[in-house]
Amino acid sequence: MRADHEHDGAEGLRERKKRLLRQRLSDTATEMFLDRGFDAVRVIEVAAACDVSEKTVYNYFPTKESLILDRWEATTAAIQAGIADTRVSPVDAVLRILAGELGALTAWLRAQPDLSEATASVRRFGQLIASTPALRSYQSDTLTGLTEVAAQALAGRYGLSPDEPEPQVAAVALLGLWHIHFRALGKYLDGTVALDQVEKAVSGEVERAGQLIADGLRRLGSAPRGRSAATALA
Repeated sequence: MRADHEHDGAEGLRERKKRLLRQRLSDTATEMFLDRGFDAVRVIEVAAACDVSEKTVYNYFPTKESLILDRWEATTAAIQAGIADTRVSPVDAVLRILAGELGALTAWLRAQPDLSEATASVRRFGQLIASTPALRSYQSDTLTGLTEVAAQALAGRYGLSPDEPEPQVAAVALLGLWHIHFRALGKYLDGTVALDQVEKAVSGEVERAGQLIADGLRRLGSAPRGRSAATALA
């Protein structure tokens, strides 16, 4: 499910057509998966519903799972750029990314003609992922890959090797903020809480978790190079 429709205003006609087709494929697949279940829908059926070939679908999405969990490429780029930016702390960089994702979701919800129905759809989307082993595995593998991206970025920022414990542990902690984000959404986005309050509550929980990580990262940044993880984070 995509709630983010931002794009470069200078994009050409070809790029716009490709973006819109990708959006239509993902939206159509999501609707079909929510209606019938992920395992009951074949990729060729998604292709037929969009009047394209199955090969065309795979040109845009390498796997069936990526049809519905399709936003991670942008998140990867944002993590790399955010952590590399020494003007902000890595925790603040990740909090900004998550705030942007939350803002995009709530903006999409506000734009829907029936907020209650749209909220229920978002909740069913989360339940579909939680109840489908293939989607849970894909999301877990994706988060593992993002953890390695974060470890690489942290290592470059602090002058360490990516396979050292410090950037590895810090990356796991930072990516754990997505888990807090998803759990908080499931808790507060229940159709009874105003969207402004949902944003405040979800952001509050994520920021509280971020504070637990921030102190260790500050110590990592000030530790002499070459010290062990136990010494640097003590």
